[in-house]
Amino acid sequence: MAMNTRKGFRFTTYEAPDQTPFEKLFEIFQELITHTSGDVEEALDWLRELDKEYELTDDDYTIDDFIEDLKAKGYIREEFDMDGEKGGEDGEEDDESPAGGGLSMTAKLERMLRQRALDQIFGKIKRSGSGNHRTGKSGRGDEHTGEFREYRFGDSLEHISMTESLKNAQVNHGLDTFSMSEEDLVVEDTQYKAQMSTVLMIDISHSMILYGEDRITPAKKVAMALAELITTRYPKDTLDILVFGNDAWPIPIKDLPYLRVGPYHTNTVAGLQLAMDILRRKRNTNKQIFMITDGKPSCIRLPDGNYYKNSVGLDEYIVEKCYTMAQQARKLHIPITTFMIAEDPYLMQFVREFTKANKGKAFYTGLKGLGEMIFEDYEQNRKRRIKG
Repeated sequence: MAMNTRKGFRFTTYEAPDQTPFEKLFEIFQELITHTSGDVEEALDWLRELDKEYELTDDDYTIDDFIEDLKAKGYIREEFDMDGEKGGEDGEEDDESPAGGGLSMTAKLERMLRQRALDQIFGKIKRSGSGNHRTGKSGRGDEHTGEFREYRFGDSLEHISMTESLKNAQVNHGLDTFSMSEEDLVVEDTQYKAQMSTVLMIDISHSMILYGEDRITPAKKVAMALAELITTRYPKDTLDILVFGNDAWPIPIKDLPYLRVGPYHTNTVAGLQLAMDILRRKRNTNKQIFMITDGKPSCIRLPDGNYYKNSVGLDEYIVEKCYTMAQQARKLHIPITTFMIAEDPYLMQFVREFTKANKGKAFYTGLKGLGEMIFEDYEQNRKRRIKG
């Protein structure tokens, strides 16, 4: 007698994956240290406050145990003064320090923060081998298109399709006396892959933390995620990051977690000048500028070295300088994509005119979805512009 068996799906209540006490605290700690711009002790102070309110730890695993694990795993280290002593003056431990000395992040944790930002903003993106960008144009490359064409002088021998070439030789010369000429050769076409040089400009003027809204942390996360994306998925591309306030200066990728705003105005012209100077030195055909800002240009440096500042409305002198820089970038075939974290009508009008002068693009966005928009635009811009 045959047994009746039921087949199908069995649904059960979702259970979160088991995490160790360290893993649970480490997730929170990474978020806190991003908000504190790499200040380990401030992040740990916040963690202690959260522990008091939400009972994140117990007697078996305390915050002090977590700190020791962070050290043991190579995420944080103790800083020592020139005399080899740690802590406060005369080598005494600072009672307010979580571990009795100055604590700082290691390169291991900096890399992990970039990877975490990539996962948070861009999702679980699979890494590819060599980072190249499809162009939709055939040419010398390393990705086969499945199509064939006649041999041209300069084509690599490794791209010659011997099967198709032998078939042509037999058709053209017959089977009795086999011979092959250059006209018989067939090349399997490949997809040209372009390289991209990108400069990411981040506004660090004081308005990035005004009105009770933290705008610098999302911008910082986007920069870390974009840096991780390019260095892992498109290693042939280049990414330079600069910040601009009263002036503009480049920062290395490893310094992104420590980025803070300052008591600055917004010197957009200085940022654009530095960005174009950086891109002029790049050999790549494809160049672009991404600019994240939340306010109007309010500062410019005069030829005599003094600063001209005006925070009231849109200053015509400063605005015209911005338009001039946009036009210069256009002549250099450098499109500027502006991500404007503001909704003021007069500021949006300025960005529209600025974008028109450059023939670039502009996105008027809040903080939510900023990373996805930049990622999508980066992917779409990976096209080679071939001069006629």
